[in-house]
Amino acid sequence: MKRLLKFEKRHHRLASGRVFSERLLRHGLLALATVIVALGIGMAGYMGFEGMGFVDAFVNSAMILSGMGPMGELQFDSTKIFAGIYAIVCGLLIFAIAGLMLVPVFHRLLHNFHVDDDDKKS
Repeated sequence: MKRLLKFEKRHHRLASGRVFSERLLRHGLLALATVIVALGIGMAGYMGFEGMGFVDAFVNSAMILSGMGPMGELQFDSTKIFAGIYAIVCGLLIFAIAGLMLVPVFHRLLHNFHVDDDDKKS
């Protein structure tokens, strides 16, 4: 318990360029996987609710995911409700993915402020 209350000033060395690049790649792949899952959910919704084919479902869900909006007129109320909810979720997902991509950059930037000058030279 005493150790938790004691403030220890420990600074770790700044990660190498290779480690930083690996972190960027890992976060980029996680962001790509998130986009693919979101695109798949949108395609499944359009194919299930509206009865669209694969290509039409892809283009509609990709357009909403990118913030552009659906391509054509939707016929059913259930599809319109799905498209509205999907658009709201995708709008929030854009910020989440941007944050996910910037986490390694901000971590490195903030960590750089806490590295001792002696550690930077070596």
